[in-house]
Amino acid sequence: MRLRKRRRCFPSCSSLHKVDEDEIYWRRRKEDEELEWSHNSTRLISQLAQCFTNAMVGSRSWIGGLFNRTNTRRSSSEKFVDYPLSPIEEEKLQRLQEQLQVPYDETRSDHQEALRTLWHCSFPNVSLSGLISDQWKDMGWQGPNPSTDFRGCGFISLENLLFFARTYPASFHRLMLKKDGNRATYEYPFAVAGINISFMLIQMLDLCSGKPRCIPGINFVKLLGDNEEAFNILYCIAFEMMDAQWLAMNASYMNFNEVLQATRMQLERELSLEDINTMQDLPAYNLLYK
Repeated sequence: MRLRKRRRCFPSCSSLHKVDEDEIYWRRRKEDEELEWSHNSTRLISQLAQCFTNAMVGSRSWIGGLFNRTNTRRSSSEKFVDYPLSPIEEEKLQRLQEQLQVPYDETRSDHQEALRTLWHCSFPNVSLSGLISDQWKDMGWQGPNPSTDFRGCGFISLENLLFFARTYPASFHRLMLKKDGNRATYEYPFAVAGINISFMLIQMLDLCSGKPRCIPGINFVKLLGDNEEAFNILYCIAFEMMDAQWLAMNASYMNFNEVLQATRMQLERELSLEDINTMQDLPAYNLLYK
């Protein structure tokens, strides 16, 4: 019969009691694991912080990456249904989806003109020195060349901003200049936030999957059939809702994604109401003024 080797015992420094050798082994292993976990968690937090910083002020590919990570699961309130589109709804949806495929091209004269028009609508009394200028930072772009910010969402995001500035100038300037409420020291950059909202709406409404099958997306298509500017108007409403959420949550720079998620949930609820037949029927439409 094989005899079990007697385990050695060592005195504990703190209590002078004898401590089993196995106990020391497992204690050291636990300490090593805790140290490794602490190191990994610190690195993870650092990576998340860097990811968010890149999303708002750094990398030019932040938009798709940010939402692909945070919006992979749909709201639990969304149900999938098969809604037959009318010919006019199908036509307008297809037209909108074609718009979504247009990238911003800084070599196209019409895109350049749209960008200049956005500046003049934003700052009518200030001359623009050029399409590449530090002046653009005053509007909340990441750098002196706004065209680099459009890479994540395309020309539609510029069209959204321009529609907002032209159609609801009072709301546009109030949000751009942060006129209302108690503002944080570090505010969200207006133009970059606008691109985030464009992308959020595209995902929320399921516009890139052929025909929307979620209730908010289907109800939006109905609104689109009634009003071809429905996406632009919804964008303006969403911007107002986002700013209202920002103030209600007493948010600062690092809370932007949380605010945007809350805005999406609120907008989904409004688009899921049964008595919404026109854009004016949306409760948040009242936030807009010209």
